[in-house]
Amino acid sequence: MAKTDNAGTDPGVTSLQDARRDTAHDALYEEQRPPHDFNFGDATVQVFDDMVQRSVPFYGEIQRMTCELAADFAVPGMRLYDIGCSTGTTLQHLHPLVEASVEFVGIDNSDSMLAKARAKLEQVAGERKLELLNMDMNRGIAVENASVVIMLLTMQFVRPLYREEVLRRICQAMPENGCLIMVEKVTGPYSTLNRLFIEHYYDYKRRSGYTNLEISQKRDALENVLIPYHVQENRELLHKVGFTQLEEFFRWYNFCGMVAVK
Repeated sequence: MAKTDNAGTDPGVTSLQDARRDTAHDALYEEQRPPHDFNFGDATVQVFDDMVQRSVPFYGEIQRMTCELAADFAVPGMRLYDIGCSTGTTLQHLHPLVEASVEFVGIDNSDSMLAKARAKLEQVAGERKLELLNMDMNRGIAVENASVVIMLLTMQFVRPLYREEVLRRICQAMPENGCLIMVEKVTGPYSTLNRLFIEHYYDYKRRSGYTNLEISQKRDALENVLIPYHVQENRELLHKVGFTQLEEFFRWYNFCGMVAVK
């Protein structure tokens, strides 16, 4: 395990503030628009950093915890993958925490996201080996020599038919003590609690400045695209493919972060 001395750096605060200053305000669903499925095209990319900070509770803390755990398990000379890297925020936060011999690999299926990530990670690419690759996990994924794999709000967009195979390939690409960090929106077996959690989540979005129209239209756009699993379903999948140590490190209503060790 490798980690550089980086006292005083908090990737959950300053970097997120910088990222938000550099992104457009999310107003994609501010006006009535024809129904369509959510996608990660150019329009979404332009506002993504603002969108995720206003839509994911404790996003800065999730980033900080993810980076701490990833740095704990990163092995010199091996690879650290961010699958669903979007605009490169997590890799940017990780760079000062992980020694330079660890290669970073960012994977996304949106060319627009990857273009923004390349611009954001220009300094990182100058100081360590960095690859940004376009892969669609619904069509297969290639991972190798991975000590750490991060999937933040990513698996929920993979079709359920392919999720087990994606996780199996990740696990097979890891040595013993390899680490997967996965954050997802989740659901549970109790309809009353599910409903309450979702209602409180929408209250959070209102506090973040979204209107009822924006919340409604975004929900409709995500309906056939984002498919959450029960926490127990994710646990069973992770055990099934070969991870032996599983623990929740974050939970806020219908958001859950899990760390899995092979």
